Amino acid sequence: MKPITPCLWFDDEAEEAAGFYTGIFPNSRITAVTRYGEAGREHHGKPPGTVMTVALELNGQPFTALNGGPVFQFNEAVSFQVNCEAQDEVDHYWEQLSAGGDPNAQQCGWLKDKFGVSWQIVPTVLVEMLKDSDATKSQRVMQAVLTMKKLDIAALRQAYGTR
Repeated sequence: MKPITPCLWFDDEAEEAAGFYTGIFPNSRITAVTRYGEAGREHHGKPPGTVMTVALELNGQPFTALNGGPVFQFNEAVSFQVNCEAQDEVDHYWEQLSAGGDPNAQQCGWLKDKFGVSWQIVPTVLVEMLKDSDATKSQRVMQAVLTMKKLDIAALRQAYGTR
């Protein structure tokens, strides 16, 4: 079976977004660009030669970026989770993806980038802490998460009761 490929609908920023994302994640690249022609112009309204789709890989995961016009907008109902082992990874992805994004759409490790796409920058240790059978510990961690924008592993560990 072929991998499932998310398709991100942009107004006309697909190529810019693909370059932005492939510049952030390792093992990433643009693999193909297609362009609009005369066929269907009465439907899509795009001038011939403009970018229609950009096929890309982010850390090996295939994506398609589509310039489909202003009909649809991104919202938080779909987000992409970036799992991080260390604080320097959290910091890197947070800073890169939030650059130019909506600072009011940042909470609990979630952010919205400059294209309106939602991301979750999550330390892997958080999942383990929240799964702990000791409800008191996991609830302290959840309380700490609710006070943060970018997640802080040291503060999460302190809330959990470890260093």
